[in-house]
Amino acid sequence: VQGGPRPVSPAPRDPEKRLRRLYCNVGIGFHIQVLPNGTIRGVHSEDRYSLLEISPVDRGVVTLFGVRSRLFIAMNDKGKLYGSVRTGRFSDECQFKESLLANNYNAYESAVHPGMYIGLSRMGKTKRGNRLASNYKLEREQHA
Repeated sequence: VQGGPRPVSPAPRDPEKRLRRLYCNVGIGFHIQVLPNGTIRGVHSEDRYSLLEISPVDRGVVTLFGVRSRLFIAMNDKGKLYGSVRTGRFSDECQFKESLLANNYNAYESAVHPGMYIGLSRMGKTKRGNRLASNYKLEREQHA
């Protein structure tokens, strides 16, 4: 019998979480903000509520967590964005498919409601995910 004990593979490393601000280049530009009352909106200047923790859940799927508000960005089946409380396990509505576009912007599509994307209006209000034109699905990560 050849060999000996099999080498043990090291435990998989926890994926790194990224601290970022998401910038939407619509109108004069907005950072996505998650407020403690669950409101998601855009603001022109970075602030404490615009800092997000982006964490991988699966290949190409992430969660977006408001560091200060302690709420996840979630999207319901109507395409409305809302802040979801962090519990032992987050809901499927908190998961987004992250894709990098040719112009170095990211698109965030609901993992459970395909075709619905995160986006803001020219006034900084959230747009329903099902009302976004294909050329609008743009968010750019900015390092915190």
